[in-house]
Amino acid sequence: MNELIAVALITLLATISPGPDFAMVTRNSYLYGRKPGVLAALGIGLGVQVHVLYTIFGVGLIIAHSALLFNCIKIVGAIYLIYIGWKTFMNKAKLVIDLQSQGKVSGFNMFCNGFLTNALNPKTTLFVVSTYTQVVHAETPMIVQFAYGLFMSITHFLWFSLVATFFSQYAFRSRVVDYQSVVDKVIGSVLMGLGVSLALANMVR
Repeated sequence: MNELIAVALITLLATISPGPDFAMVTRNSYLYGRKPGVLAALGIGLGVQVHVLYTIFGVGLIIAHSALLFNCIKIVGAIYLIYIGWKTFMNKAKLVIDLQSQGKVSGFNMFCNGFLTNALNPKTTLFVVSTYTQVVHAETPMIVQFAYGLFMSITHFLWFSLVATFFSQYAFRSRVVDYQSVVDKVIGSVLMGLGVSLALANMVR
């Protein structure tokens, strides 16, 4: 029971702490609406499974002890965040408030935004690897370990769905219209800043 409580608490705290996932869902939700935001949240939830699977099957131990491999993940993730951030920063398209139509936006692309942001997020790598190596015991049944991973994914999906619902509300998006250029630049700068900070952060030894 103590193990379950520890995993649940760590998961909740790691999920709600602001980071690339939060910035990505916020971006998709205010620009395109609730459905694209929720699709990004779904992508994030499934992205967690990438970390869970390689951790359970032992690759996490390699990453935890391989500075080169971990740094490669950081660099790829940083480049992706900088790319999305730059696109948002330079966005010239005007926001159209239409709750019945999400405009010309690909649901698959929104899903991929969330999935890649999380799958390439070193923060999630550290969270999952440290949870499984420090909290979950070696004798914990495999099915229980997979259940923990499922819990992590569901928690991420539910939280970021709430974030998407909030930032896609009509009243919020209506107010954003008058300041869209500023909001685009702020969110774009945050995403690029996160990417740069990942790239320049102290490399693990």
